[in-house]
Amino acid sequence: MKHKSVLLEESIDFLNIKEDGVYVDATLGFGGHSLEILKRIKKGFLFAFDQDKEAISYSTERLKDYHNFKIIKSNFANMQECLKEENVSKVDGILFDIGVSSMQLDEDYRGFSYHNDAPLDMRMDTDKTFSAYNLVNEYDYDNLVRVLRDYGEEKYASSIAKNIIKSRENKKIETTLELVDIIKHSMPFKELRDGHPARKTFQAIRIEVNHELDVLEVAIRQAIDLLNVGGRLCVITFHSLEDRIVKNIFRKYSEVDSKFAKLPYVPEEYMPKIKVISKGITPSKEELEENNRARSARLRVIEKIKD
Repeated sequence: MKHKSVLLEESIDFLNIKEDGVYVDATLGFGGHSLEILKRIKKGFLFAFDQDKEAISYSTERLKDYHNFKIIKSNFANMQECLKEENVSKVDGILFDIGVSSMQLDEDYRGFSYHNDAPLDMRMDTDKTFSAYNLVNEYDYDNLVRVLRDYGEEKYASSIAKNIIKSRENKKIETTLELVDIIKHSMPFKELRDGHPARKTFQAIRIEVNHELDVLEVAIRQAIDLLNVGGRLCVITFHSLEDRIVKNIFRKYSEVDSKFAKLPYVPEEYMPKIKVISKGITPSKEELEENNRARSARLRVIEKIKD
C-alpha cells in the first residue's frame, strides 16, 4: 500500500526536531509522519494517537524497526489525559494531520467514499456504535438541515433533508450510492456538473458522526498547554471549517490583550503564550501533481513562547 503523507517535508521541518525530544503524532494514520519523526529522535520518544484499529495495525508493522515509540488507541481529544497516564506533562512538538485518511477513503466498506457502493458507516473508530446509517435514518428534518449546512456548507441542505426523509419512509437508506442518488435528485441539473454533488453532504455527515470539529478545538488547546517553551505545533487541515478553528485559536493565543496593545511595555503575565511561525503553507505544484487529494491542504505552525 503506497502512500505519502501530505506536506510531509514541510511539517517535519517546521517541528524543529531535537534528537532527544519527546514528540506527539496526534493523527497516526499510515505512520508517514511518525516514521520521519522517529528517524530524527534516536534518543527521544514518540507518542502516536489514532482511534482506527486498521490504521494502528498497519502503522505498527510499518514502524517495527523502531522501539522508542508508543501507539495509543484513543481520540486525540484525550491526549493530555493519556499522556498523564504515561507520566508525561510536557512535550517538544506535536503534529496534527486532520480529517479522513486515504486508507479510510480507499477501503470501500468503510463508507467514507461517495464513488463506491458500501454500507453507510463513516466511523473512524469502529468500536463506536453510532454511524452514518443511524444519522441518515434517525435524524429529523431540522437536525439533518443543521448538519448539512453547518458542516457541509451545503446550499441545498433543505432539499436534501426533505428527500432523505421522504425516501426512508419507504425503506431504510443503507448504502452510500443510495444516498448519492437522493442527493443528485435534490439539486438542479447544472449543479451536477460542478464537482461531485455528494461531496459536501458526505463531509458533513462524517464530521457529525465523528464529532470532528468539537474534538479538534479541545485537542488544539490541550496541545498548546502540553508544549514546552520553544516547542512547536504543526496542524494540517483539509477544509475551511477545520482551518478556521485552528486559525482562530492560534490568533487568540498569540495576540497581546487589547488593553495593553498600545503600551510601550506589556507586563509578563499578559504576554501571549505562542507566536505564529506560519499562517498557512499549501502543497507545492510537484506534490499536487503526485497527489490530487492534497489540493485543499493547509499547514499552520506555532511556537510556544511562554507557559
